[in-house]
Amino acid sequence: MKKLLATLVVSTVLLTGCSFMQKSEGIIKVNNTVITQADFDKAFNGAVDKSFLKAFGGSKNVDDKNNPLLNIFKEKVVNELIVKAILDQEIAKRGIEATDEDIQNELKAVTDKVGSKEQLNAILKQRGISNAQFTEDLKSQIKIRKLVNSIEKINVSDAEAQKYYDSHKKEFTHGEQVRASHILISANTLEMIQNIKEKNKDINPTDLNTELEKQMASQKAKAEAILAEVKKNPESFEKIAKQKSDDKTSGERGGELGFFPKEAMVPEFAKAAFAMKPNTISDIVQSPYGFHIIKVTDRMEAGTTPFAKVKDELKFYLETQKQIAVLKNFTAGEMKTAKIEYLKEEYDPSKIKISVPEPKKKEIK
Repeated sequence: MKKLLATLVVSTVLLTGCSFMQKSEGIIKVNNTVITQADFDKAFNGAVDKSFLKAFGGSKNVDDKNNPLLNIFKEKVVNELIVKAILDQEIAKRGIEATDEDIQNELKAVTDKVGSKEQLNAILKQRGISNAQFTEDLKSQIKIRKLVNSIEKINVSDAEAQKYYDSHKKEFTHGEQVRASHILISANTLEMIQNIKEKNKDINPTDLNTELEKQMASQKAKAEAILAEVKKNPESFEKIAKQKSDDKTSGERGGELGFFPKEAMVPEFAKAAFAMKPNTISDIVQSPYGFHIIKVTDRMEAGTTPFAKVKDELKFYLETQKQIAVLKNFTAGEMKTAKIEYLKEEYDPSKIKISVPEPKKKEIK
């Protein structure tokens, strides 16, 4: 079900605002809307930073935006900005607005889903999103939903949800699960190496390795001290997680991770958690993220989640899929009639090269 619900997140193009009023060089004109270089740079850097390239420094280390790999992001961002411009124009044409009441209702719905206002703030902080930006994202989401509803009224009946459930039973079955909490002392090797290099760009490999080992040992010692504190008073686990865990999202909940299957966690963490009995605390468990102290609180046998428990989520999922389909069809039609001018040729998708060069063949001697 988690994989199913993961698709509920609407495409970034629907949530990313374009600051068309910025004083910046225009690169694309969609009807009467000019997309600026600043708009592109903001969206491009955001796309890179949310990709696998984040592990290599993300947009901070992007030197050549014309290389074949980054041109994949370039074409994607250009298309998204064009679609966003078209949707904004249609929203303005239909006089669609997001009222203060709409925003407060949307904010309450999101807050209820994550658990609390404090938890929401922690999530936003972890993802580097300001409250002001989040409010703007909510406004965009509300306007898009209103636009879809003005195009076609969407409704999903209980019968439709039941039909989907019956034909996708495998999606609602689950293996054995455990419920656990953890305290994390971060020790991500790639991040540590990047931080060391940022402080000393000329560091040699030997000194880099020495410093890395030193920092890793320091983090492990910190985890061991916390473990001793927890073992001395197991009832303090939640309090200590809130105060000292580097996983701020779960830390706000006392380290709570909820129920999860083995495949949801990295192997090292899963192996340890599934070997534990309820109401027990682990020794130090090391994973690529760092050092964990795990507390298992419950176990769940393999089985199938009843329809009654997933009905509301399933209806929301199916409704969202219908909304996305309506929006895609509408956008495809508008794209055919929209006047799109590439003020800078390099942003014309037909001119963007996205082929990845083949690796050189080894010479046979």
